[in-house]
Amino acid sequence: MTTPCIICVAITGSLPIKADNPAVPVNVSEQIESTHEAFEAGASIVHAHVRNDDQTPSSDPDKFAALKEGLKKHCPGMIIQFSTGGRSGAGKTRGGMLSLRPDMASLSVGSNNFPTRVYENPPELVNWLASEMKAYRIKPEIEAFDLSHILKAAAMHEEGLIAETPYMQFVMGVKNAMPADRRVFDFYVETVKRLFGQDAPWCAAGIGAAQIVLNEWAISSGGHARTGLEDNVRLNKTTLAPSNAALVRKVAEICERNMRPVATCTQARSIIGLNPT
Repeated sequence: MTTPCIICVAITGSLPIKADNPAVPVNVSEQIESTHEAFEAGASIVHAHVRNDDQTPSSDPDKFAALKEGLKKHCPGMIIQFSTGGRSGAGKTRGGMLSLRPDMASLSVGSNNFPTRVYENPPELVNWLASEMKAYRIKPEIEAFDLSHILKAAAMHEEGLIAETPYMQFVMGVKNAMPADRRVFDFYVETVKRLFGQDAPWCAAGIGAAQIVLNEWAISSGGHARTGLEDNVRLNKTTLAPSNAALVRKVAEICERNMRPVATCTQARSIIGLNPT
């Protein structure tokens, strides 16, 4: 298998704080530095959240603008993906940064349970976020926490709410949502190929201890991989990850074992269907 593997690094997220792992990059300058290290280690996509000074989640467009500016300067060609996740704000504030025109943005098309709450994605908000991404020519990454989310994305694509074949990401290992189940994972892959074509690109993300499991499954199955301190703050059971770059290097080692080269930014853009820089 020689298809290059895209590595996405989810640098910060909304939950991990420095008390969990001092390496979690919180302010914009830390995020730029951490992303640059991950970029040099092989990551070609950065999945980005922003935080307030007290480490709480934010959806401040000014913070996203400063982050984007720094990433374009220090990580040339890297695919910048903004999160529109629900922990950072309510309603349309979740998409207030989309006018900045990142290359990609996450899009959750359905609701599901999280450890202590319901992750709400009502249809009218999902449609609005999709319309903003379409208007600004932003490629959606569909965060599929459930099989129904893959089917919903296919329906939105057929209806024209999603202009091009979406980039699908399976999220497994969230407590109270879909666990890391190999049979389910294989059916997800089969479903994406059936609905979007045999060559449709897809990615997988595992939460906590499931991160390395999903990395292995995705890379060995021809998909792409996500890693980073947003999803997992540990290098192994006993050791905190010293950086996002360290987690990226672990994924690169899995790619090498599976004889898959790590995708360059140019290759990643081509695979996903993005314009060259």
